Amino acid sequence: MSYTRRVSREVSVGNVKIGGNNPISIQSMTNTDTRDAKKTIEQIKRLEEAGCDIVRIAVPDMEAAKNIGEIKSNVNIPVIADIHFDYRLALEAIEQGVDGVRINPGNIGSIERTKMVVEKCKEKNLKIRIGVNGGSLEKELLEKYGSATAQALVESALAHVKILEDLDFYNIVISLKSSDIYKTLDAYELISKKVDYPLHIGITESGSVKKGTIKSSIGVGALLLKGIGDTIRISLTGDPVEEIEVGKEILRSLDLLNDKIKVVSCPTCGRCNIDLISVVNEVEEKISKMDKDITVAIMGCAVNGPGEAREADIGIAGGKGEGLLFKKGEIVRKIKGDRLVEELLEEIDKY
Repeated sequence: MSYTRRVSREVSVGNVKIGGNNPISIQSMTNTDTRDAKKTIEQIKRLEEAGCDIVRIAVPDMEAAKNIGEIKSNVNIPVIADIHFDYRLALEAIEQGVDGVRINPGNIGSIERTKMVVEKCKEKNLKIRIGVNGGSLEKELLEKYGSATAQALVESALAHVKILEDLDFYNIVISLKSSDIYKTLDAYELISKKVDYPLHIGITESGSVKKGTIKSSIGVGALLLKGIGDTIRISLTGDPVEEIEVGKEILRSLDLLNDKIKVVSCPTCGRCNIDLISVVNEVEEKISKMDKDITVAIMGCAVNGPGEAREADIGIAGGKGEGLLFKKGEIVRKIKGDRLVEELLEEIDKY
């Protein structure tokens, strides 16, 4: 199956570019109270360390909006203000130096108020993300379609887009999220044929870290395989850092992540003679931030070891009290069992 990415226009968010031929960026949203700048900054720094490209923060009131300047001055990635209903919060967030806003222009008051926000975004060259969710769809659309169908999501998004386009604003990113995978896929496929704006993809309210990871991997992965998606957010009930880790693994699995390092490992069976789970976890953690184009195989025994290592650049296969080191499927040497990880890491470092 070949991968052909949907053609979209390019939109800048701070120093990150979304759409066009740019890498698919990974986003998250803080779950701290934005009125507590210290805690919000601390969490964003953790997200940065995990590999987050863009972060969104909730702006529920003016106190939160006025904190954005302090937050922005202490972090290194673009910050998006999440605004609902009150155009004044958007204006204050823009004045505080935010890199973009997430609003639905039809929900922040009169056209005059919307125009004020749009003009400020034009002045600062900020992007606006139109974020349509199945759980907060307009009443008239729910009545028209009977529920939050894919068609209803698309119609809502296009109505918001029209408001911006009528104000001569095109620095737009669109998302249409549902907690239902099928509706989400249908909605993104529909809108991808109608506009060329970059698409922010994800499954909203996907659940706990374990269940949400599975659900998001299916939904986001399916869209990416169709070439749809320019930036992703994995919505999980948990530490937002988990969202980044899952997002990276989804992109890495599809060869869509800039880092080229890969680990393949066997699922273990009765022939396994080493604590493979601990070995894999330790190696993955140690090499995750290495800037190397390398595939590493970690196998529990010699039955599949050489074959898997033939596909990998370097690998180990465990045995009783010892293991084998392979390079491109060729046995290099035996390693004592207690030095398997240490010597593998040394070889990877030298690669």
